[in-house]
Amino acid sequence: MKGKAQVIDPREAGHRPPALTQPVFSEDALARADEALEAMSGCFEKWLEADIAQLQAARLAAVDTGWSDAAIDAIWRAAHDLKGMGGTYGYPLVTQLAASLCRLTETEAGKHAARANTALVDAHIDGLRAAVRDRIATDEHPLGRALVQTLEAQVRTLGVAPR
Repeated sequence: MKGKAQVIDPREAGHRPPALTQPVFSEDALARADEALEAMSGCFEKWLEADIAQLQAARLAAVDTGWSDAAIDAIWRAAHDLKGMGGTYGYPLVTQLAASLCRLTETEAGKHAARANTALVDAHIDGLRAAVRDRIATDEHPLGRALVQTLEAQVRTLGVAPR
């Protein structure tokens, strides 16, 4: 028989986290980070296009496998990467569209809905491809706004996205 686990509250044991009274990063460090991002910005377009190509390849693999769970997971991973990097690439619209695709495909119910309605997955991916191709960076563009609103509404209607 094993002994019971002992819960130790670090506040009661005298362990305290360090007080952060000054900024964690100096202004100089933040300026250097901004400069580094600016220097890399010329590569962003290529990286974004490569991420879009990866998403398209995942879609084609899904079609080839009959929309298997593994193929839908690959779509989710590619969309998740785009969701995380869209804003950095200068395309907040890409973040919004990819987030909607992630919400659609991340749950078991969503995977089932994606299989039953592959046109909705296609619409997300084609919308992402069009946004990048036509340089539609934000939902301030009328087409971008309509695309985000329509696709997000469709995903909400399915009720498969986690809350």
